[in-house]
Amino acid sequence: MANKKLDIIPLYDWGMFTEPRPSVIAGPCSAETEEQVMETAKGLRELGINVFRAGIWKPRTHPGSFEGIGTEGLRWMQRAKKEYGLKIATEVASEKHVYECLKFGVDLVWLGARTTANPFLVQEIADALRDTDMPVLVKNPVNPDLDLWIGALERLNRAGIRKLGVIHRGFSTFDKIKYRNDPSWQMAIELRSRHPELPFFVDPSHMAGCKDYILELSQRSLDLGFEGLMIESHCNPPAALSDARQQLTPEELKDMLHNRIKVRENDSDSREWKENIDQLRAKIDIIDENILYALGSRMKISRQIGEYKKNSNIAILQTSRWDAVLAKVVEKGEEYGLSEKFLTAVFNAIHDASVEVQNEVISRTK
Repeated sequence: MANKKLDIIPLYDWGMFTEPRPSVIAGPCSAETEEQVMETAKGLRELGINVFRAGIWKPRTHPGSFEGIGTEGLRWMQRAKKEYGLKIATEVASEKHVYECLKFGVDLVWLGARTTANPFLVQEIADALRDTDMPVLVKNPVNPDLDLWIGALERLNRAGIRKLGVIHRGFSTFDKIKYRNDPSWQMAIELRSRHPELPFFVDPSHMAGCKDYILELSQRSLDLGFEGLMIESHCNPPAALSDARQQLTPEELKDMLHNRIKVRENDSDSREWKENIDQLRAKIDIIDENILYALGSRMKISRQIGEYKKNSNIAILQTSRWDAVLAKVVEKGEEYGLSEKFLTAVFNAIHDASVEVQNEVISRTK
């Protein structure tokens, strides 16, 4: 079912960000002391950052961890806003947080991954923000549930929030990967496909979990055409009370943004570019048609196999057969430069569909 288009004000009409890309929100994971907030804000303002972030209330995984300085930190952010001309932003997870932010002149709020996963909290925050002009960004839920993410956006939009966007911070995973959270770019791409009107930020800090990977994740997000980055920056990361490993100094952030990252255009007016890309895309269209024809043919055969299994009273799932097929596919795929991860995902999806087709056949009473 197609999602209804959200009623969104474009990012560059919010009065907070200016083109060209990327739009950057930066600041410490947590506001810890007034001195730390002011020093970090000063360093970020000097490199051209306009929107300063800091966590005031921190929903931590384990009790006993630093859970934020609380409302006092908003006073420090308010001072940074006044002295350096910054817009200020923080995370909210309750109605009370919203009211405190409104009282202290916060310019933008975001919902964290744990909050997005709770429709009751999302609705509470949406109701508290009703009839305000507050920009709101919504992080993806902890687990890869696209409908839950979109549902949070719909609740806020129905409450009249039109300055609305998303932050992709990756998803929790049991797999061993080099990042703290799985980027799962396909989920972000699917959301962009369903709601191209949404301003899209990526949080490479939480995605990486370590500052060594922030550049590559930031570059990837810009290569995919996303508008903004939310990056954690601290004047003295080793002394940070939360997420020290994933925070850059303002100087390191300046080097990344000004010297190391490359911003590519979404399109070009070049005649040569248009001719070449149209030719290549036409070739892909033909290949896609061939893939669809092959998949359709495969499903017809799967249905025939289902009929044969039904007539012979044979179970649908033949594990040893499937293991052999997958091993052969992976081995053959190496010749074409296709990764095991990619092939396993594709052929497992095909196998699941084949099993479903055969189950439909066997379940028929006639």
